[in-house]
Amino acid sequence: MSELSVEHLLGIKYLKPNDIDVIFKTADHFKEVINRPIKKVPSLRDITIANLFFENSTRTKLSFELAEKRLSADVINFSAGQSSVKKGETLIDTVNNILSMKVDIVVMRHGNVGAGVFLSKHVNAKIINAGDGTHEHPTQALLDSYSIREKLGSVKGKKIVIVGDILHSRVALSNIFALQLQGAKVKVCGPTTLIPKYITNLGVEVETNLKKALEWCDVANVLRVQHERMDIKYFPSTREYTQLFGINKEILDNLGKKIVIMHPGPINRGVEITSDVADSDQSIILNQVENGVAVRMAVIYLLAQQIKR
Repeated sequence: MSELSVEHLLGIKYLKPNDIDVIFKTADHFKEVINRPIKKVPSLRDITIANLFFENSTRTKLSFELAEKRLSADVINFSAGQSSVKKGETLIDTVNNILSMKVDIVVMRHGNVGAGVFLSKHVNAKIINAGDGTHEHPTQALLDSYSIREKLGSVKGKKIVIVGDILHSRVALSNIFALQLQGAKVKVCGPTTLIPKYITNLGVEVETNLKKALEWCDVANVLRVQHERMDIKYFPSTREYTQLFGINKEILDNLGKKIVIMHPGPINRGVEITSDVADSDQSIILNQVENGVAVRMAVIYLLAQQIKR
């Protein structure tokens, strides 16, 4: 099996196209494993993984934990809310205390941009970035691309529009990097207040008209509005946002073609997407969840292969 060119998964921007191919081929194998009656493999019986979540997470944390247990790794879960971090302990001290328990891989979500990169330079363990601030969320982008590949056969040449709160989204940035690395065309669509000024520097087009964006694309990846990251008002009201950028069945039915609908979750039903769209045959949202476990198994497995015993 081929190897990754990186020692950690800190962001998509550090990957090469071949890394994505290797991860996807490995994920194909694990997808077959998790659909068997016995869903576990003994691949990582001698590996210990710590999940460090300094921000709230349900889906990502569960997905990583399930992936680790499917590989038979030993798992330690750490939640900052109940930890000495609240007493003023530094990030490095926290992690070093955990590593002294002979941990091999750290999966970390942190509110600060670059936390994973910082950690990778100071601790002796493999680091997987499960989201750092508004920066990157590499495994989400990988599972999104994997899901597009599974549905449409390939990512290359496909037109993908990312709709919604681009400004506060680490999913958007990682997706832009991953999709472009595989030869897709990418546009973003949302209120101008929620589109970063630098976005066109990444080779991404901006479309502020939702109907035009959907008529152009093969796939719409719909993001939720991240109210928890907003310190000011970026649009007049949720109702107005929904009228301009919410996707409902009527809009899809009037397109004259079938597009694929994605969402990284959690969904605000009735805001960015209606239930009849989320639950329709055009939606691959539940496939994304299933593929998330296989892709995370692949990433963990490939990084674990680099650990010198």
